Amino acid sequence: MDQHKELSCDFTLEVWGEGVVTAVPDRTLITMGTVSDGVELESVQSDNATKMAAIIDALEHSGIARESIKTTQFQIEPQYDYIDGKQEFRGYRVTHLLQVILDNVTEAGRLIDEAVANGANLVNSIEFDSSEAAKARQEALIAAVRDAETKATAIARALCVSLSAVPCKVEEVAQPGAEPIFFKAAAIPLQNATSPIEPGQLTFRAAVRIWYMYG
Repeated sequence: MDQHKELSCDFTLEVWGEGVVTAVPDRTLITMGTVSDGVELESVQSDNATKMAAIIDALEHSGIARESIKTTQFQIEPQYDYIDGKQEFRGYRVTHLLQVILDNVTEAGRLIDEAVANGANLVNSIEFDSSEAAKARQEALIAAVRDAETKATAIARALCVSLSAVPCKVEEVAQPGAEPIFFKAAAIPLQNATSPIEPGQLTFRAAVRIWYMYG
């Protein structure tokens, strides 16, 4: 059914509004861990567990609270080679990834250094977030409504018609809440882990569709 027919008013003006708000990130989410390979599963698991224990211990000694460290992935996979069309068993791979939450954006490089020095060989992602995200989303939504209102007013003025004081209908259009600052790497060698990591800014977007009566 046509959306305009759902409205109770006969003459409507539909406008689209957008709002954009930026915020400075103040939290960091790092996903990293260890990948271990080998022929004997028990040995591979033991190697991986030893390294992960050392990483967690190093993180805690760096001031990260235990509740800010959690496992996001633990996986055991058989590995195969394909030779002359035949599948041949190569060994096992054990992957254990942790998500570490920092209440700042300045310690990511140092924390990765600590983890790598203690056995981490995979940094899967670094993402920045803001404690003001909810407020920024609301501000973006308000800006979107005002943008739509400004457009409607301009159109009505051009058409020499009057708009209703209250819209017939307001619809929020789904938008990504923020454009995350996001990094991926297959592995970060120790000698490269000290590269500066810049958080930049987060961008929050909102969009609305608004219908006004006019006459």
